[in-house]
Amino acid sequence: MRKPLASERFGTPQFLAAVLLLVFIAECAWLIAHQPSSVLSQDELVRMEQGIAQWRGQGIAGTPSIKIAFRDPNQNYDELFDRNHSPLYFLIGTAPIALFRPSADSWLWPWLTRAPYVFFGTMLGASLWYVSRRLYGNAGGYIALALYCFSPAVIRSAVLWAAPPNIAPAWGTFGAVFTAIAVSHTLYAPREVVLWNWRRIVLLAVSLALAIGSQFGFVIIIPVLLGIMLYLAPNRKRAASVILAASCLIALIILFGSYFFHPATFTSSLRHARWLDASWSSLKMPGAYLQFVRELVESGPILLVVVPGVFLTFFIWPRARYFGNTAPLLIVILMALLRLLSPHDSVSVYGLITVVFLFVFIAGIAADLLETRRRDLIAAVITGLIAANAMWSLAGLVHIARQ
Repeated sequence: MRKPLASERFGTPQFLAAVLLLVFIAECAWLIAHQPSSVLSQDELVRMEQGIAQWRGQGIAGTPSIKIAFRDPNQNYDELFDRNHSPLYFLIGTAPIALFRPSADSWLWPWLTRAPYVFFGTMLGASLWYVSRRLYGNAGGYIALALYCFSPAVIRSAVLWAAPPNIAPAWGTFGAVFTAIAVSHTLYAPREVVLWNWRRIVLLAVSLALAIGSQFGFVIIIPVLLGIMLYLAPNRKRAASVILAASCLIALIILFGSYFFHPATFTSSLRHARWLDASWSSLKMPGAYLQFVRELVESGPILLVVVPGVFLTFFIWPRARYFGNTAPLLIVILMALLRLLSPHDSVSVYGLITVVFLFVFIAGIAADLLETRRRDLIAAVITGLIAANAMWSLAGLVHIARQ
């Protein structure tokens, strides 16, 4: 029998990835410990109050049935629906509060309200490393995870430091895309692939529920997944469609569960949902592009140097243009477009997901360059850039915590 920690299961790559993720958790803990109460916005207070109220049986969050204090008495019935989020958005962050019931002035309060998102952030990092390593080898996995773990935007999102809880839909979207790719690669196996893939079907369903439940607009990812699956398995279109349909059905049941299985409230909420929040006129606004560039810089200063380089390499070097690099690039383009179409959000979930998939794309191009004759020079440059980015990020965390 194999030992649980045998070298082929947990070796040096897994150990180094675990160390980086522990550093990420430590960074999050540092910010939580230094987070002043003034960081709590009105939106967060409303979100927490609605989530706690639903856990206590006082209505369904994001709908007119909820009984909360933070409500404008002049709002009409239709305005009482949250058009962007399902109750899942409210329930996730307040689950530990509902379980342990600390007082609002307890030292446990900030730790419990941030714990689910730090968990999601850690799992997203682990997923990022796993996918990048499978696609590009150990070097690709290390590069992607190092960029992620020292990204100020990612860390702030994981601890809700002047940021909404975007890390949950980011993990859901990431998981949905790469689970769909993994499923597609199994469709040529000589077995009943639909039943055999039940674990991946459930995983894909949970990913979709997490993404769409946190932001209704992420329903747009479903046709994207269908396109990816049909492209990868053109001769198994029926199986691909059935698998995606089954995942969507399970995801719908999970979302129904977040409404505590109230069918009338569920259907009314879906009727009021905003499935695409976009303003095409924003593409003519220079400020929208400047905002997007600023978010990239806030995700890591080396992106200003690295992003032009990897894009140039992709378009002029045929070797870099394969599906493993193209897939994350397409998601980057889609999410960047959605970010530009919604410039009114000061901190956007689309911007965060753009950065996460960009880390994968950068890792892929870097791993390809490391296989060339100049790999020693390239390795030195990459190591120096990542180390400088990490030091800049750590210094920035200390600075904002002391403000």
